[in-house]
Amino acid sequence: MKKHLLLVCLLVLAIMPAWAQQAKYVFYFIGDGMGVNQVNGTEAYRAELEGRIGTTPLLFASFPYGTMVTTYSGTNGVTDSAASGTALATGIKTKNGVIGMQADQQTPVSSVAVKAKEAGMRVGIATSVSVDHATPASFYAHVPDRNNYYDIGKDLPRTGFDFYAGSDFLNPVNNKAKEEGTLYEQCEKAGYTIARGYKDYRKKSKLASKMILFQSEEASRRDRNSIPYAIDREKNDLALADITRAGINFLSKDNDKGFFLMVEGGKIDWACHANDAATAFEEVIDFDNAIRVAYEFYEQHPDETLIVITADHETGGIALGTGAYAQNLQVLKYQRMSVNKLSAQLNELRRKTANKVTWEMAQKALKQHFGLFGDVKPNERQEARLRRTFESTFLNQEPALDESEYQKDERLATVAKEILNEIAMVGWTSGGHSNGYVPVFAIGVGAEQFCHRIDNTEIPAKIAEAAGLKLK
Repeated sequence: MKKHLLLVCLLVLAIMPAWAQQAKYVFYFIGDGMGVNQVNGTEAYRAELEGRIGTTPLLFASFPYGTMVTTYSGTNGVTDSAASGTALATGIKTKNGVIGMQADQQTPVSSVAVKAKEAGMRVGIATSVSVDHATPASFYAHVPDRNNYYDIGKDLPRTGFDFYAGSDFLNPVNNKAKEEGTLYEQCEKAGYTIARGYKDYRKKSKLASKMILFQSEEASRRDRNSIPYAIDREKNDLALADITRAGINFLSKDNDKGFFLMVEGGKIDWACHANDAATAFEEVIDFDNAIRVAYEFYEQHPDETLIVITADHETGGIALGTGAYAQNLQVLKYQRMSVNKLSAQLNELRRKTANKVTWEMAQKALKQHFGLFGDVKPNERQEARLRRTFESTFLNQEPALDESEYQKDERLATVAKEILNEIAMVGWTSGGHSNGYVPVFAIGVGAEQFCHRIDNTEIPAKIAEAAGLKLK
């Protein structure tokens, strides 16, 4: 009888489904604006840098499970980051512009991060843009309008997660309610230690019970909206890999019940809004480097960790090829800064010359920073277009600016970018979002759930199931 019972027990154990083991550590990476072609283009670009046609895989795109994801919102065929962020956080379709609420703009919905916190897990929300931007906010805030940055910021300490990181708050002061104090003061009152930069984090984190990591005050004075693009990064700038490393380090303290960490690569989207291919590919590579930090943790805890990578939507409608059966992506290596930084360089040239910039000066800048007229030879038509743009926007004239979603750029910088894209054979259909599929990749406990085409609302539900949480 005992032998029969033992055999039954062994049989039951043998046929138990894989999902019976729960993920103790959950990493949720969201590449804002990162559609299928942003990933494929980056891998093809890396291969061309090695002198061959094909792909050099990114780490995350090499994970064993992956599929395609639909992204439409509850009210629009093309989603914005608020509705898509809410879908990825809560499993609910909502109206464009709404964060953490149903489409009625009144009923709040809880995110998978909140459910993880309620289950006793430590929770972190991190991004390369401001911590109150749409995607990170979708995991902790409930507002009817994504532009209510101060109200979003107030929800951050109320939700009480253990770790937050980003460039800064966009609107830390409400002049109509000064008695509330700044968002920094509200966070400190709620028990948060605020660190400015990775070195400052290392100094303060051991004694902190809850932590917010921002870039340095100097960096925020330059641009509080985001940390710099990877292609523009300087020595002391905060990087997404630093943010991820800090998140793992902090959440690993007292983690008997594990942790949940969401990390957004927010500036892939910004580069794609600006149709800046070189900068976008470098942002995807930088995103992969942050994921590599999490993967190192996974290698130490392979039977307890789940890593999921996806995107909230595709941005720009990028096309890899513009008619000829060829690509020339390797030419993008000569672009040494974002179009936005080139714009700043041209503006500085105006200042230094009292707005008396010559064509030779402009050519030198384009050669130095974008490779044009040097390693990259524009044809006669392209050179004539650059010259016409210079003559119509410089020569003692006020700057002509082209505006994309998150930046304003000198027209000459914009045209230089367009010509470099043309030479690289990269096309764009818009400066906005598209309804293109986005990918999802996964590795670890519960990763096998991500192998059939799904909707974005299914992703947090699958993560919750893998971690033993109830999302609804």
